[in-house]
Amino acid sequence: MDGVRGWRVWWLGRLPRTPAHRLTHRTLYVLPTRPGWMLTLTLTLLLVGSINFQLNLGYALTFMLAGSAAAAVWSAHANMRGLTLTLGDARDAWAGQPATLTVRVTGAQRPRWAVEVDALGGPPAVPQDLVDPEVAIEVPWVPPRRGWQPAPLVRVATRYPLGVCRVWSWWRPASDILVYPAPEPDAPPPPLTPSGAGSASAHGGACATGWPDDVRPWHAGDSARQVLWKKAAQVDDDPTRWWVRTSRPDADGPERWLDEADCALPDVERRRARLCAWVLQAERSGGRYGLRVGGITVPPGRGPEHRRRCLEVLACH
Repeated sequence: MDGVRGWRVWWLGRLPRTPAHRLTHRTLYVLPTRPGWMLTLTLTLLLVGSINFQLNLGYALTFMLAGSAAAAVWSAHANMRGLTLTLGDARDAWAGQPATLTVRVTGAQRPRWAVEVDALGGPPAVPQDLVDPEVAIEVPWVPPRRGWQPAPLVRVATRYPLGVCRVWSWWRPASDILVYPAPEPDAPPPPLTPSGAGSASAHGGACATGWPDDVRPWHAGDSARQVLWKKAAQVDDDPTRWWVRTSRPDADGPERWLDEADCALPDVERRRARLCAWVLQAERSGGRYGLRVGGITVPPGRGPEHRRRCLEVLACH
């Protein structure tokens, strides 16, 4: 079994990576299935018996079944020929967890029946009837590790119409998929750390002097629209005593720093898993958060783009 698996991996590794895969005579393979081999054995016995006993009805039955099997092989090949496979938009994938790969099948100018599309190492495919010129098929697969991973090999096959033969083709997509580290299950909540020295000087110092959180002294270069002119009128024309209004970066809660040093885990992959869980928790909470990992600092932010940036850093470093 190991020899067969090794030969298969070697053979599939020789396939070129292509952005699209068109099914033609040169890319389709045909072999009998187990029922097909049983039918071949049955037809052989029928033919031997008909020859031995000179049974004309036996000849008729044998050649009728053989003709039906030959027509099934031609129909199965025609059922696949002319289709083109491309990859759709990539979805979020997490290391070691089930993910889906979108495969677009185009070129079906007529209905194609019982088409199976699956990925190498994934669960068996369920036959689908393609009745539209373009169909998007969700192919399940399991990413082995985090980081940029090559897209898995895709197999398209059919046993239509009689199941006596299998027509298939392998495709090696020329695409890489970014796989995020799997979040740690039941991870502890992230530490409530302040937003850093800059935040302390901008907010903590202001609070210590009695100023409101969104007000600070005037500095050269501040816009005139920020000046509190009612307060400025009370202090004559001394700009050093003016106040200006600033936006509060922590209006929705204190900023958080998700730091690798706070994970307290010896293994790198476990630290990435915990930080991934913290990023998802912080994003759900709606506040601003930053990330420090592997010597890389992601400034505080929030939203889908900031979440994606943090997950990319965790996946690649």
